[in-house]
Amino acid sequence: MDKKKTKNKNHNKKKHSASNQLAKFRGWIQAGATLLTNIHLPNFFKGEIYQGKGKAVCVPGLNCYSCPAASGACPIGSFQAVVGSSKYKFSYYITGFLILLGVLLGRFICGFLCPFGWLQDLLHKVPTKKFSTKKLKPLTYIKYAVLLLAVVLLPVLIVNDLGMGDPYFCKYICPQGVLEGALPLSAVNEGIRSALGKLFSWKLVVLISVVVLSVLFYRPFCKWICPLGAFYALFNKVSLFGMKVDEHKCVSCGKCAKVCKMDVDVTKTPNSTECIRCGKCISACPTNAVSFQYGFGMLGKTVDENAKIENKTTKRTKEDYNGGIIMKFSKLSKILTSSIISFCVGNQPYCLLNIKGQQRRKTIKQIQAFQTLMATEPSRC
Repeated sequence: MDKKKTKNKNHNKKKHSASNQLAKFRGWIQAGATLLTNIHLPNFFKGEIYQGKGKAVCVPGLNCYSCPAASGACPIGSFQAVVGSSKYKFSYYITGFLILLGVLLGRFICGFLCPFGWLQDLLHKVPTKKFSTKKLKPLTYIKYAVLLLAVVLLPVLIVNDLGMGDPYFCKYICPQGVLEGALPLSAVNEGIRSALGKLFSWKLVVLISVVVLSVLFYRPFCKWICPLGAFYALFNKVSLFGMKVDEHKCVSCGKCAKVCKMDVDVTKTPNSTECIRCGKCISACPTNAVSFQYGFGMLGKTVDENAKIENKTTKRTKEDYNGGIIMKFSKLSKILTSSIISFCVGNQPYCLLNIKGQQRRKTIKQIQAFQTLMATEPSRC
């Protein structure tokens, strides 16, 4: 027993050390992710947009396709381009890709991998008076409305004579397009500069507003407007990457809640939809009770719930405990399977099952049969 306790203590120390290191180097990780997402830097001076094979792949964060340096496509822009076309009304590839990222990482992408999120972090470092957003929590629901209306419904429902819909979010709301696309391109390209009109003026006002708000409030665009953050937030509670609070170490001092700029109390809602896994609560905890966790463990549980589960599992048999883990794995595997099926079936150029003709139709029927079996008889899957 003593050996087991010592082993568990050493494991927890290593785990917390890794969590601390990840949180410590977050800024460098954000800078690296932004550079990789925008690797074609010489294009800024040429006034050209990279149009190579990399643009066929979506990046995880919000990064405009029109940015001269962009190495990949923005998932929101790509989704709108597909659903707004006259030929397609839904993008299985992009939806499957985002579901997969949501299950694997959740809003960790917002906290570590999103270029526009990093920009807001840098802007908030400008020395001036800061304002809390705790009393503005109802505004966090706006981003879900933006996701549903501006990204999904309007491009499908409001179309022109050719049956094509506008990319409403990219066209009227997203400030990243002006920052990364319009401004650098117009600076070196006279033709683009002369074509700028009222829409550019409107988007410039949106960008300036977001910049000013980002100096005063922490990540206002992420909290209130971003549809990509809204989508990843839907998976925060089931994401494999999450937060864990050790109830034996937690002394309820409240320091983690005070330091959180996303207005989350990690002891009550460790995997809140607003948590971007920034790790500030890990650094602030005086007893090392808070840490990152990757896997099935006790994700989404509060301190009190973790204590109850731990007490129960000591009384269970090994078979019962393993059965619970298998059930959790089963639920997540179904989500992963559905995302992979969406990824594969819906978009032939990137399809893992890119089979032609009769054989492809047969394969799709087999996948659909498997989906039906999962829904009706999960015990057999």
